[in-house]
Amino acid sequence: MIETYGVHTPAIDPTAWVHDSAIIQGEVVLGPRVSVWPTAVLRGDMGLIEIGEDSNIQDGAICHNTDGLSVTRVGRKVTVGHRAVLHGCVVEDRCLIGMGSVILDNAVIGTGSIVGAGAVVAAGRVIPPGSLVLGLPARVIRPLEPNEAARIDEGWQSYLKKIEERRSMG
Repeated sequence: MIETYGVHTPAIDPTAWVHDSAIIQGEVVLGPRVSVWPTAVLRGDMGLIEIGEDSNIQDGAICHNTDGLSVTRVGRKVTVGHRAVLHGCVVEDRCLIGMGSVILDNAVIGTGSIVGAGAVVAAGRVIPPGSLVLGLPARVIRPLEPNEAARIDEGWQSYLKKIEERRSMG
């Protein structure tokens, strides 16, 4: 469902793919080849939500903001796992946000990082580029190993293939 909220209508690139059960509302911008999967909610009723090219927002994930305090920006080539919550945060390019993780207002996840499943990144926390982040509360464990960095690229690339599969199915 794609809905206008107030004066804001979602801006969706023609190459993006949105599942029929996803909700895209208000001030939301989806870049080229973005995919939004079943039951994901991007609720731009309290400010901008911007998803960069080749990124995917998986099943049940939620993007929202705190009005007047934060916006949500997801960079290019990012995978946001099932049931993750991005609340008024910035996720820079080429990141993997694990299933069920939560990233709170004004936190920044540096380029090329992995936030593990179930991690909770506190409001205002800045994660350095290339980090492995785990835990509750989340903490930087160490820099990513080359094989872990490769998993980031495998993730977003596999979802580009899924978009093409869905389109070919009609």
